This record gives sequence, C-alpha cells and structure tokens, in this order.
Amino acid sequence: MTAAEAKELQLKEKQEIASPAEQTRPGLVFTPDVDIFETEKEITLLADIPGVKSDDLSIDLRDNVLTLLGEITPADTSNEEMLLVEYQTGKYYRQFTLSEVIDQNKIDAKLDDGVLRLTLPKVEKATPKKITVKAG
Repeated sequence: MTAAEAKELQLKEKQEIASPAEQTRPGLVFTPDVDIFETEKEITLLADIPGVKSDDLSIDLRDNVLTLLGEITPADTSNEEMLLVEYQTGKYYRQFTLSEVIDQNKIDAKLDDGVLRLTLPKVEKATPKKITVKAG
C-alpha cells in the first residue's frame, strides 16, 4: 500500500484566514485528540470531547471536509465561591479531509461519555474482494 492510499482520511492543512479575526465570540478553542482505526470496510474515528452534549455538537460535511464543532457551557456557579478552577470551557474544533474512498452518505456518529465515535464506511469499490477463479 502506498502512502497516498493509506491516507484516506487526512488532517486539513492550516490555511490563512482572509478576515482579520478568527472568532466573533470570546473564549477558548480546543483541538480534540483523536484515534483513527481502519478495517477493510470502514474507518473509525474516536474524538475526545469531554463535557460536550449531543445538542451542543455539530458535524458538518462540505466539499469533502468533515468539520467537528462542539461547545462546553460553563457550570452555573453563581451561588458558590470558586476555590480552584482547572477545567476549562470553550469550543472543540477539528477538520479532516475525506478521500473518495469514504461513502459520505453512510457516515454514522455516536456520542457516549465524552467520546465521539464516527464510523466512516468505505465505498464498495474500495473494499478488497477475493475473486474466485472457475475452471473451464
């Protein structure tokens, strides 16, 4: 397998933004850590997004670019005095470029205990097949 064939899912390269600012709202933006696994039939992507609820998660697919955007809302501590704050809130943002090997109409997403599981099935033609040779 060549290096190009092994890169069915690629990180999106950094691009310069034309506008002077990236965000219109204040706050931190985190890059979620991911693990990516591959079988003959699919690619599985696991993204760590602790604190994000399914209602606050957006997964968008445009022009072969898969975008993950999740937001953590701060806990209501208005009646409490903060002694120590280590858990930071903000947004999670990450993009991936999909190759033509992924069947984009069959992508499945599940969020469980702060881990997003994306299943990216491969198109039928990309799935390896064993061809039986018949005699005669």
